[in-house]
Amino acid sequence: MLAEHVALSHLVSYRRGDALNLPFPDETFDVVWTQHVAMNIPDKATMYREVHRVLKPGGVLAIYDILAGPAGQVVFPVPWARLPETSFLVTPNQLRQLLEETGFEISSWEDTTAAAQEWFASLARNIQQSGLPPLGFHVLLGPDFQVMAQNQRRNLEEGRIVLAQVVARKRQTPNYPP
Repeated sequence: MLAEHVALSHLVSYRRGDALNLPFPDETFDVVWTQHVAMNIPDKATMYREVHRVLKPGGVLAIYDILAGPAGQVVFPVPWARLPETSFLVTPNQLRQLLEETGFEISSWEDTTAAAQEWFASLARNIQQSGLPPLGFHVLLGPDFQVMAQNQRRNLEEGRIVLAQVVARKRQTPNYPP
């Protein structure tokens, strides 16, 4: 609907797929972008192999994701999972290792935890002052959004989670067995 609204629907197509079995031929894309995706996927190795498969040599993988922090277990519910059984966080080191073992070279790695902390602190202030707006994340996440947001803020502040913005490039010539 948004693409139609801004008269760009002729440039966009949508496909539903499984991140562990992407419905595209090898070397189809120049860029793959994931944003808040891997937290709910237990088999990250297969997901990153699939991304690698569909990227052209030299293609770019852009990731913005929540990772396990050093300070212990996540307090639930959070925006990506109501229960621990649907949350599959890895540490920054584990993500780095997964990407490198899959055949990616990391071009950029930015820890965006501080920015996320400020965003959730601002959200809490705004909700306290004005209440929830008519549109926002709360509409998507449902009636326990405020608890999720409070837990997200707590998890960030206590170091239970960290956020990373990562750019990795598919090696031109793989140095690993297929």
